[in-house]
Amino acid sequence: MIDSIALGLGLGVIVIGFVLALAFGVRRLTWGKSDLKRTLAMGVPFVIFGIAYVITGAIDQAGMITFLTMMALMALG
Repeated sequence: MIDSIALGLGLGVIVIGFVLALAFGVRRLTWGKSDLKRTLAMGVPFVIFGIAYVITGAIDQAGMITFLTMMALMALG
């Protein structure tokens, strides 16, 4: 029961973060304060999470895959 609530809250935070990132990204683009490439780069973790979720079918596994992938990309960068 607690696991389901925690995963639900975690997913909710991810959705809220995505919506806020999208809203502020669009706002900065319309004001001309941000580059399109930088704004699209903010969506990379969400795309990785979505792909991992479709492949695994589990939120917790998709989160770990996203975490490890982003850490690997950071190390390569």
